[in-house]
Amino acid sequence: MLPLLAALLLTPGQRTRAENQPATVAVSSPPAQMQAVFTLPTSFQEGRDPFYPESNRVYGTEVVPSRTVEATSLKVPGISGQPGHLLAIINNHTFEVGEEGDVKTDAGMVHLRCLDIQPTFVVVKLNGHVQRISVSNE
Repeated sequence: MLPLLAALLLTPGQRTRAENQPATVAVSSPPAQMQAVFTLPTSFQEGRDPFYPESNRVYGTEVVPSRTVEATSLKVPGISGQPGHLLAIINNHTFEVGEEGDVKTDAGMVHLRCLDIQPTFVVVKLNGHVQRISVSNE
């Protein structure tokens, strides 16, 4: 009878010692470094463009080895920018000094590196050779 009387005397706001302890939550630390990796699919079965799922343009964009493309297929329609920071347009792709990228030519895509830009010409590295391309007025 005594335990029943003790239970009735305890008010709802009173708790036992175990209930007054704060709860502990185990927190796991995040991974050291996360990195997203994307591999270009080679067919519809491997993956699709999420914005244009019926497009096949991602499967047919191979870079032709630069040894098959001549520097004569590169056109520089213009150079712009401030002295000391010039930009050159090479086959509809804008480059600054030190930048490299792929440009479209009649023979396909070619990878080149822009080494120097002057007001009348551009120096690029193509096929492992340094080439000078003059500004064309076409």
